[in-house]
Amino acid sequence: MTTAEFIAIMNSGALIPGGAPVHQKMHELSQEAIRITMELNNSYHTHEEIIQLMSELTGTEIHESFTLFPPFYTDCGKNIRIGKRVFINSGCKFQDQGGIIIGDDVLIGHNCVIATLNHCMDPDKRADMFPAPVRIGNKVWMGSNVTILQGVTIGDGAVLAAGSVVNKDVPPRTVVGGVPAKVIKTLD
Repeated sequence: MTTAEFIAIMNSGALIPGGAPVHQKMHELSQEAIRITMELNNSYHTHEEIIQLMSELTGTEIHESFTLFPPFYTDCGKNIRIGKRVFINSGCKFQDQGGIIIGDDVLIGHNCVIATLNHCMDPDKRADMFPAPVRIGNKVWMGSNVTILQGVTIGDGAVLAAGSVVNKDVPPRTVVGGVPAKVIKTLD
């Protein structure tokens, strides 16, 4: 299975049975992601080197305006799309098999988690997974320790308060916070 075939299957939202060929490809890609993130996280790199490593990790060209403060963790890498002028602070963890799309001018605080997989609730099928993308609009600000769960879309200009667990779509130009996150106010 090619990486493009893997991404197409994951982006379809179809059930991924444990042990299936797509599940095996997921493990193969995770080993590559571990290798690249170990290099990224365990020595100093210039801005240009970080851009190169993130481009290798994602399999896409990362714009020169991107900024990352390592460490950064992902268990796939190949289903992350990053816009222009994106800043990711240290300690973030992306589970991107189901797809993570980040717009332009996004600020992601320390230790944020983005999860795109969910497991089957039936204990006999617990290894089966359901992928669903996380979409982050333009000019979004995520405070420290935010967790975004699978299938959530964050509207343009939204603010996610520190420590929030976001399990539902966030309207544009709103501030959300809490566990689970709720709308606190609308931005003028």
